[in-house]
Amino acid sequence: MTNNNNNNKAVPAAKAALNQMKLETANELGLSNYENMDKGNLTARQNGYVGGSMTKKLVEMAEQQMSGGQQPK
Repeated sequence: MTNNNNNNKAVPAAKAALNQMKLETANELGLSNYENMDKGNLTARQNGYVGGSMTKKLVEMAEQQMSGGQQPK
């Protein structure tokens, strides 16, 4: 089976920060020890919550940066 992964990082140097964010998000969702956990034993919903929560946080961070760092009212 060939690997057709075209998900290249736009900023490769951010890999460590994204991984740390993933672990923190998983911990907030009650998935402690996520780093050493076999992700295949988790439900799609559990894995999806981690990615979805990360995306939500990243969008919020981008919105704040684009608005000059001000919190929405």
